[in-house]
Amino acid sequence: MQIKSPEFKQNARIALQDANLQRALGNLKAGFPQKRAAAVARLPEFDQLRDEARDLKNHILEHLDLYLEEFEKNVVANGGTVHWCRTAEDARKKILEICKDQDAKTVTKGKSMVTEEIDLNDYLEKNGVTPVETDLGEYILQLRKDHPSHIIAPAIHLNIEDVADAFHEHHKRPKSNDPAHLMREAREMLRKHFVAADVGITGANFLVAETGSTIICTNEGNGDLTQTLPKTHIVVSSIEKLVPTLEDMTLFLRLLARSATGQEFTVYNTLSSGPRRPGDQDGPENFHVVLVDNGRSDMVGSEFQEMLRCIRCSACMNHCPVYGAVGGHSYGWVYPGPMGSVLTPQMVGIENAGLLPNASTFCGKCEEVCPVRIPLPKLMRHWRDKEYEKHLSPTSVRSGLALWSFFATRPKLYRLFASVGNRFLRFKAGKKGRTSKLPLASAWTDHRDMPAPSGKTFMQQWKEQNR
Repeated sequence: MQIKSPEFKQNARIALQDANLQRALGNLKAGFPQKRAAAVARLPEFDQLRDEARDLKNHILEHLDLYLEEFEKNVVANGGTVHWCRTAEDARKKILEICKDQDAKTVTKGKSMVTEEIDLNDYLEKNGVTPVETDLGEYILQLRKDHPSHIIAPAIHLNIEDVADAFHEHHKRPKSNDPAHLMREAREMLRKHFVAADVGITGANFLVAETGSTIICTNEGNGDLTQTLPKTHIVVSSIEKLVPTLEDMTLFLRLLARSATGQEFTVYNTLSSGPRRPGDQDGPENFHVVLVDNGRSDMVGSEFQEMLRCIRCSACMNHCPVYGAVGGHSYGWVYPGPMGSVLTPQMVGIENAGLLPNASTFCGKCEEVCPVRIPLPKLMRHWRDKEYEKHLSPTSVRSGLALWSFFATRPKLYRLFASVGNRFLRFKAGKKGRTSKLPLASAWTDHRDMPAPSGKTFMQQWKEQNR
C-alpha cells in the first residue's frame, strides 16, 4: 500500500468536504462508542480486568523471547512449522514460497491487518496467485480496489449504496440496496472460492505459547472456512500477539469484544493447533505460522514499548474526534486513528508520518477507553519530540516553540507577556467574544475563530486563590 501519510492535511480537507463519507462516519459516532459503554456497564469488574491485562502484557513483553520460543516448540510438536520474518519483504517471500510449493493458484484470506501491513495481496497477484478476501467488508473493498479505513470495520467509510453499486458492477446481478440480499449474494459468490482454494490465509488475534495454538475472533463464518477447507493453512501474525496460556487468552477475550463492538463475545472464537490429525474429520494437511517483526523488536525496551500491548480492538479510533471527522484513509497508511499515529512512524519512518502524531487534540479519550491502558497521548508526544530533534517539524513550529521557550524560562517576562496578551485578545474580540483574524496566528484563524480569554490569566488566578 502506497504511503500517503505526508498528505494528511490534504487528505483531511478532502474528507471533510466529502458528503458521502461524512454520512458514513455519522454511523460510527452513534454506533461503537454507545455499544461499548453499555457493554462495560454490564461488567462491574471491567476496570480491574484492564489492570490485569496491562500487567500481563507488560510481563509478556519483558519475556517475549522466551514465550516466542515456547510457542514455536509447541507448534512444531503439533505438526506445524513456524517461519521467522524480520521484514515485510521476508514475510511476503515466505508466504509466496509456501503457496508455490503447493502449486496454489487461488488463496482465500480471512481478515488480517498484518497482511495489509506487508501488502500481501498485490505481491501475490504480481506473482501469479489470486487472493480472495472472504471477510464481507474486505471483499467489498477488494471489488472496489479500495483499502480498509478501520481495523475491525474495514468498509465503514462506505454507505449501502456504494456496496450495491460494487456488487452490481462485478456480480452482474440486479441491483439491490437490501442488506440481507447483499449478504446472500456475497455468500453465494464466495462459496465457490472456499471450495476451490488451494491455500487459506488468516491472521491471529492471539498466539498461545502453552499449546502452540492461534485464535481468530470474528462475527462471520468465513474465517473457519478459510482455515479448514484448503489443504494448507497459513497464519500470519505479528510477534507481540503472544499470551502465555489459554487462561490468559480468556482474559483478553473478555476485553476485546466489549471494547471493539460492544458485544459480550464475538460470534466465532476459533482455535487452530496444527494440521489435521489421524481421525480428525476436517482441517488442513499443512499448518504454517508466519511471524512478522517489521520493526516491533526495536520497540521492545524503548519509549514505545507500551504500544505493543495493543490488542487491535479499535476503541481508540472509535472515540477519537479527529478520526471521527476525517476517517481512516486520511491517515495515509494501514493503521489509522491514535494507534496508527504511534505505529505508523515506527514502521514507515517519522519523516514519512510526522503529521500523524500531530493530528490529535490530546483530549485523552483514546487512553481512557483503551482496554490495556496504553498512554497514547504520551507516545504521540514522544514522536513529536523525535520529529523536533530531527528538524523535521515546520520552521514556523520550531520558531514558535523557541519564542515560547524564551519567555517560559524568564518567569517575570512570561507573566508580563501573558497579562498583555490577555488584554489584547479581549480587546480584539470585543463584544462578540471572539476574533477571526490575529497577527502571527493565521494557521488558527484561517479555519476557526479565536475565543477571547474569559478573565484573568491562570497565573493571576492561581496567585489570588493561594494567598
